Amino acid sequence: MHYIANFFAGAFLCNCIPHLVSGLQGTPFPTPFAKPRGVGDSAPPTNVLWGFFNLLAGACLLSYYPVSFGLNWSFIALAFGALQMGGTLAVHFGRVMRDRRAG
Repeated sequence: MHYIANFFAGAFLCNCIPHLVSGLQGTPFPTPFAKPRGVGDSAPPTNVLWGFFNLLAGACLLSYYPVSFGLNWSFIALAFGALQMGGTLAVHFGRVMRDRRAG
């Protein structure tokens, strides 16, 4: 359970970055609340709230299942969660942005 929580903490923390950055810059960005879901843009305040929720979720998981930075299984699970989410987001939003430019 500890490693699964660390994996999801990494995923939540990675996911908070694009939403907080977009929201703080005042730039619309896709969220799960947009139409179509995950493709349409949400307003910057929605992105700030969604990013902050992801930040809190990741921080809460880390507070219950702390990670020591270094070469250990907890840190590897955290890093793999962030890497998995980052790769998934890069592919998804790469397609979304490419389709917008083409359309």
